[in-house]
Amino acid sequence: MQMVNDYEKNVFNGDVGRIRAIDPGEQELTVAFDGRAVTYRFGELDEIALAYAATIHKSQGSEYPAVVVPIHSQHYVMLQRNLIYTAVTRARRLVVLVGAKEAIALATGRIPSRRRITTLRERLEGAARA
Repeated sequence: MQMVNDYEKNVFNGDVGRIRAIDPGEQELTVAFDGRAVTYRFGELDEIALAYAATIHKSQGSEYPAVVVPIHSQHYVMLQRNLIYTAVTRARRLVVLVGAKEAIALATGRIPSRRRITTLRERLEGAARA
């Protein structure tokens, strides 16, 4: 995952790619972003990070085939309706909520200071019936 905007390479914060080559001799790593190869010098590797798991915040604006969302009451600060909505809507085909039902109920039941109209409750109820 690209961690900062790099206009010269035409890659931006949050872009997700796959490592395609590592050349120790040239001290370069090549990442494919949507089929386009981008080369990094070893000294530039702080611009990217492994993305086998990403935060809800980092995933805003992106979509993934499947999303797994851990929801636990120990993460009380993160139990917010808008964060659950963002997580659920990142999935193209499959979303899995893992955790305590009470935590999910707390998060979806919280009324934010600014009211938003979403279909989160209906989506979750529909997923529970499926």
